[in-house]
Amino acid sequence: MSRLGQTLLTLTTLTVVVPVPAQTNEPQSKVNLPAQPRNYSPNVDVKIPTRVFWGDTHLHTSYSTDAGMVGNRIGPNEAYRFARGEQITSSTGQAAKLQRPLDFLVVADHAENLGLAPMIAASDPILLKNATGKKWHDMVKAGNGFEAFRDWIDSGSTTGKDPIDSPEMMRSAWDVVVKAAEKYNQPGRFTAFIGYEWTSTPNGNNLHRNVIFRDGGALAAQVVPFSAYDSPDPEKLWQWMQAYEDRTGGKLLAIPHNGNLSGGMMWMGEMMSGKAFDKTYAETRARREPVIEITQPKGTSETHPALSPNDEFANFEIWDKSNLGGNQATAKEMLPGSYARQALKAGLAFEQKLGANPFKFGVIGSTDAHTGLAAVEENNFFGKTPSTEPSAERWNHPAIPAIKPELITRAWALGASGLAAVWAQENTRESLFDALARREVYGTTGTRMTVRLFAGWEFTQQDLYRADFAANGYKRGVPMGGDLRAAPAGKAPVFLIHALQDLNGANLDRVQVVKGWVDAKGEIHERIYDVAVSGGRKIGTDGRCRTAVGNTVNLANVTYSNHIGSPQLSTHWKDPHFNPKERAFYYVRVLEIPTPRWTAYDAKFYDVKMPKEVPMILQERAYTSPVWYTPGA
Repeated sequence: MSRLGQTLLTLTTLTVVVPVPAQTNEPQSKVNLPAQPRNYSPNVDVKIPTRVFWGDTHLHTSYSTDAGMVGNRIGPNEAYRFARGEQITSSTGQAAKLQRPLDFLVVADHAENLGLAPMIAASDPILLKNATGKKWHDMVKAGNGFEAFRDWIDSGSTTGKDPIDSPEMMRSAWDVVVKAAEKYNQPGRFTAFIGYEWTSTPNGNNLHRNVIFRDGGALAAQVVPFSAYDSPDPEKLWQWMQAYEDRTGGKLLAIPHNGNLSGGMMWMGEMMSGKAFDKTYAETRARREPVIEITQPKGTSETHPALSPNDEFANFEIWDKSNLGGNQATAKEMLPGSYARQALKAGLAFEQKLGANPFKFGVIGSTDAHTGLAAVEENNFFGKTPSTEPSAERWNHPAIPAIKPELITRAWALGASGLAAVWAQENTRESLFDALARREVYGTTGTRMTVRLFAGWEFTQQDLYRADFAANGYKRGVPMGGDLRAAPAGKAPVFLIHALQDLNGANLDRVQVVKGWVDAKGEIHERIYDVAVSGGRKIGTDGRCRTAVGNTVNLANVTYSNHIGSPQLSTHWKDPHFNPKERAFYYVRVLEIPTPRWTAYDAKFYDVKMPKEVPMILQERAYTSPVWYTPGA
């Protein structure tokens, strides 16, 4: 019998003594309460996350000016319908449908001149009252839409000043966004979060954050989005978030964009003002930004070969030619502030110095698609923008234009990525938001493999096979995103890991634990351990498997076979190099066997030959949020 059942059974046999109010002047008496029924169902009142939910926290529709002004015709309503599994027609006139619906979606349109393109299309009276808005409206209606878009960039997004400055226009557009989310939110079936993107891009460096509301429209509609026109400083965004919570009693969190196009600013070691971090800043940042985006079409920001030279899987979907503006070449000294693993390590050093960790974040993936279509399956990738929706020529289209030709990134470098995986109790705004806030989440490059992780001090090999695996994991340890503190004497962290293939996807190659730590001198380190591998391969005494899983990809037919790899990998692993005096983090990375990349599907479908530099094969992967260890806490 479960502990819950034993407790309930015990309660049914108790005689409870209830005190009589003193003013009655009567002696206490025994009162027999009605027996509490035992629940046959073991799931009654279970309070642990039981499912992983799949979604996208970063989708743009025509309400984003950099989407609507360049051909996106998909609005928030159509975006939600597509995410729920309905077939719709894309902006380029193509039928599109997901293989499997998503569980949740955040339409995260840019706050800066939100709704400009739909208002131009509708000749909205609010827009026409504004001189700048009318100018762009007239240019578009005269067939000069691209020129109007360029003028918007030159007069707005590159200056940091709002070229329209119309609170009425912002209110009107925000009401549409909020109403769409309210319309499509179906607790228990599909979650439509209210959210938007704050788009700070100083000197072309990407510091964007997606702001997500836990709340419904009654609270979210009490404000309008805080934009980069209001301030490019994330601290000001956090202050606005606090003011919203104080005013409404609601809750917000912010998810930083992947940092690889930030010119080293996303996780730089000082505030935007140039001031040094202090404890208050570190605590505020960790609370306001509990999760970051680690992978999306514009590259993966886990790590870089120059930062992790001993990681043979570090060179995955790397974008390092320039910043987001395409106006500044990436220099080696920018890399540490641009990649998540290095930031996680730096956070340990800051915590050792300040007593708080500014870079204590979990990780997710999302699409950042500007098509309104959250479509990242390799054989169903609808690109980053309308210009990179499926076509015979899209692979060579500029994904990021640049002043210097050598800084142009072509669309073939786009990754069909990614997805956010959330361990939660139910598919509701509240449950999913709370999981994000506690970092019990992970990110994938588009695959839907299931990964579960628990860490503790007393787990045994047998715990890996328990029928109540999750309940035992929560009872005796912590999940991904959690904290281990003050190691018991003679103990090292023990990890229980289950990884299950995407049931419509590829087998698994290996499971790895990535460890980062800071020593007594404040120097940061990292190490990778292969902890489970498929195909009977061996893990050496150094903790690494040097034998590749193999490759079954047939590019001529764009197929692969699951004759290699394993559908499931599980392991019980203890850190063999644990030092209880050193702060550390651990996260899990799971790799699939090689499969065809979206470029291979395009080459086959359109019968086009691409240059040898274009990758045709990849190994999809998942990254969990870390577990942190803090000594003496």
